[in-house]
Amino acid sequence: MDLKSALAALDAHEPGSLLELRETQWLDAKAAAYQLANPRAVEELAKDVGAFANGGGGVIVIGIATRLEHDEEVLDRIVGVEPASVNLDQIRKLIRAQITPSLRGVRVGWSGKDERVVFIHVPAQAVDTLFVVPAPVGKPGSVRPDTVAVPVRDGDSTHWLMRTEIQQLLSAGVRASGMPTAQALAELVREAVSGTDLTELRVGQGLPDRERELREAYRQLAEAGLGKPAGEAWAHGPAAVQDLHHVRDEESEWVLCLVAGRSPVAVAAPVWQAIIEAGRGAAGQDPLAAVGYPVPPEAESGPWVIRADAGSVDLDGGTWGAGRLARPGNGMWRWQPLPRFGLHQGRSATNWTAGQTPALRLRAVVNLPWAGPDALEITKSRRHELEQQLPYSALAGDLTMLSKRRGADLPAARWERAPYGNSSRSVAYTCTITTPDGTPALRAGVMLALPSSMESTVVACAEVLVEDTTAWAAALGPGWETRLRLEEAQVALLSAWEMAAELLPGLVDAGDLPWAAPPTTELRLSSERPAPNDVLPTLETLVDLAPLGPGDGSRPMMAVTITGEPRVPSSERRDLARRALVHMARAFGYVDAELDTLQ
Repeated sequence: MDLKSALAALDAHEPGSLLELRETQWLDAKAAAYQLANPRAVEELAKDVGAFANGGGGVIVIGIATRLEHDEEVLDRIVGVEPASVNLDQIRKLIRAQITPSLRGVRVGWSGKDERVVFIHVPAQAVDTLFVVPAPVGKPGSVRPDTVAVPVRDGDSTHWLMRTEIQQLLSAGVRASGMPTAQALAELVREAVSGTDLTELRVGQGLPDRERELREAYRQLAEAGLGKPAGEAWAHGPAAVQDLHHVRDEESEWVLCLVAGRSPVAVAAPVWQAIIEAGRGAAGQDPLAAVGYPVPPEAESGPWVIRADAGSVDLDGGTWGAGRLARPGNGMWRWQPLPRFGLHQGRSATNWTAGQTPALRLRAVVNLPWAGPDALEITKSRRHELEQQLPYSALAGDLTMLSKRRGADLPAARWERAPYGNSSRSVAYTCTITTPDGTPALRAGVMLALPSSMESTVVACAEVLVEDTTAWAAALGPGWETRLRLEEAQVALLSAWEMAAELLPGLVDAGDLPWAAPPTTELRLSSERPAPNDVLPTLETLVDLAPLGPGDGSRPMMAVTITGEPRVPSSERRDLARRALVHMARAFGYVDAELDTLQ
């Protein structure tokens, strides 16, 4: 279970799902509530929350006892918390007052039905921000006005950053920005120690240049239940953002988001957090910079609201391009790219082709950039299941039909492990149709590879190859045409895509792993066996491209890339493939290509 799954369990009032988890970088459990009448407990709360803010986010669960097992704390049993002993609003206010700068998106709430626990969720904060708290003294009224401390999370423990490390951080800042004056340093320390009275915050405070815009957006959206600011506004790329309370429910929060050129939107805090979590896997990048910001539905011409029970949210403006955050039947949010087509082929486009020169290759490559794929493995049982499925797959059927349509019964029933690409991290199988003398005529292949030092993405590939047109003609008998009809090439690419997107990823249990980048599918047609003059034959000599209309007819290769969810219903995949092939044909010179020329 990861942080996202743990939060889903807490939101579903199932804290028991966390039992047997080990305390880790993102999880801390406490059997008893913080006794906030004691200054030491207030300092401990600030330290614990601030450490998660400095460490990438996490959750503190209060009311679950742990046991020590192999020097690790394991969540053992629910002891519960009496509602009368905890004041959630007090916890929120202390977090705001004790930690500088103000945290964004912190949630404090109850979970459970019979035995209730309290959780404090600290989302990941801006990566370039350091959070500090007043230096601990353990006595009421004794906050030192001249120093602060930096809490950090290290594995399953929380501690203070050593002064040598603080000095290194300060020196790095001085090198980057220059030495501040003594007066400026003193003012920064006073601000960090004194905290901020958030009851005096105003809408737009913190962004003077956009305060008027935010106040007007707030006025227009007030009927949604927006309450007082829960922190200062901040800028994120083209967006101005501010956390707000709910006017009637202090446990509920909104995020006011204003992107230049778009209508303002109020987003319920759980949905906003889901947006951030969707982009969390983007390596070395801020989550919102990856997935972008909410895009209003076409029906919305003015300010609009995304409530906590929303089923989907369209996003755009990030490096991942247009996408949609949706939660299907399991209730878990997942980002999906909105389909689009391009011509760029990734580094995996020519994987598994070394030393091969087929007459024609029809290939589909599916790139699956899952976040956190290191735990994935290809087990012996899954490999055996694939071996049983291959002879009955759509790809095997299409390979067989290429000959059957030409009067020959050449079944693609025998699949063997390929002499390359088989290891604990990869699989490769081929099926070969030969002439009576053993010359390869047709071949189908499937391959899947887990990430390696050379490739960070899970790559699945399936293909149909005409190895040798002369050998195939000999196997068919006299009078049969070996050139493929466009319809046959289209069906082969579609079956290869289905194999690479559906059957091959079943070799690993990826579950609900989020994306680290948009997934893509690459469809490719290539002539690869040179003629005696060392020139590659054109595709038109191997595939009848006449239905696409006139073209330059000189190309040995055409390819297209589909950015979109790889696993889709068959009817949607067929439609996407038709649109992609028309996009490809037009880009490669067949400018009159139309959808109605394809199946």
